[in-house]
Amino acid sequence: MYLVLLILLSIAFIILAGTRLRWHPILSLLVAALGFGVLSGMPVADVIATINQGFGSTIGNIGLLIILGIIIGTFLEKSGGAAVLARRVLQIIGANRVHTALGLVGYIVSIPVYADSGFIILHPLARAMAKKAGAPVAGACIALGLGLTASHTMVPPTPGPIAAAGIMGADLGLVVGFGLLTSAIALMACILYARWVGPRLVIRPELATDHGVSAAPQDPPGAFKALLPILIPIVLILLNSVSRMPFHPFGEGALSRALEVAGTPVAALGIGLLFALTLPAKFEKRMLDTTGWVGEALSAAAIIILITGAGGAFGKVLQQAGIGDLIGTQVQSASLGLWLPFLTAAAIKSAQGSSTVALITTASIIAPLQASLGFDAPATQALAVVAIGAGSAVVSHANDSFFWVVTQLIGLDTKQGYLGHTAGTAILGFTAMTVLSLLSFFLN
Repeated sequence: MYLVLLILLSIAFIILAGTRLRWHPILSLLVAALGFGVLSGMPVADVIATINQGFGSTIGNIGLLIILGIIIGTFLEKSGGAAVLARRVLQIIGANRVHTALGLVGYIVSIPVYADSGFIILHPLARAMAKKAGAPVAGACIALGLGLTASHTMVPPTPGPIAAAGIMGADLGLVVGFGLLTSAIALMACILYARWVGPRLVIRPELATDHGVSAAPQDPPGAFKALLPILIPIVLILLNSVSRMPFHPFGEGALSRALEVAGTPVAALGIGLLFALTLPAKFEKRMLDTTGWVGEALSAAAIIILITGAGGAFGKVLQQAGIGDLIGTQVQSASLGLWLPFLTAAAIKSAQGSSTVALITTASIIAPLQASLGFDAPATQALAVVAIGAGSAVVSHANDSFFWVVTQLIGLDTKQGYLGHTAGTAILGFTAMTVLSLLSFFLN
């Protein structure tokens, strides 16, 4: 019981350090790891060694994946490929189904591009399409924001889900597959909600800002070309998982071996990066330097990698303290299953605002408990990662930067933002958990 209380206090400390003390997540996670280890009775030298081991092994497993994914997203954003891809999807879906089209646009674009950046880039297009279709602008923009949130929280190679999968040791192909299925179904519910809530939201033009929207590139790539850096890594990772199934669908020859190599996450994202480098109309050497596109991407990646490493250190200390064995029986008797990672992520997300931090912190807490919770098979591990992602969407409110990006660009006051965006993220997360519960039931 003492260790159970200690882990609850550690979670409370992480939340309060971020919200009240305004500590950086890296610092709060490392201090929590040190405090938990010492108070659990581990020798100080062992605690320090465990933190070092957990930090290094976690970064070694997923650091390069995060770097590659963010560089791909940066090239897609800055080349104008994201906007071109969005326009093409809107043309295919049709202006009369503007909520569906914008939800899908956000869903696709946010796989490699940050949700904040994606909304800033795409909201002028969302406004134009809504006006053309005669639909409420606010509802159309809410659909876009929820589409961005769905893939941002549940679909690799977005950095948060990749980091969570790495910490949990889950098969990335299965995480991609379950994440795509779950988030797509949940997005359908969000699109229906956006249609319903749109007429009930009142835009106040005096609150709207441009939020630093920059001019689009003069010569962006074509839509198909822009899609390739996103599509190819996902397809390769999925094919790799399929090729390793017991019945060997691709045989056991050269094709299977090639897919196993090309479909490893690093190789798949590396191939995606090669296609991303072809997106600019005119490739310039400065794009690769420290102040260019790659430099910007690496600066963004560094913070996420360090937070992930700190989360891995915290998780390793929990594991070494034997937390999984000690509280496993209590957790099993409560029959929480996938709801435990979901609710933990939702609590951390709601308290401190960042979905990525919620994903990493929750994965670090749940990883030592996987066997006790029944997440000891590849499929159940992957479902647990997606459950954490679903929880990390619940809910986006005033302590989340994305909440302010959405409300300020639309021109909603805080109360209207809660009705439109915050309620939408709750629907997204709980619908996703319903889908995951059904998947878990049928798989078991």
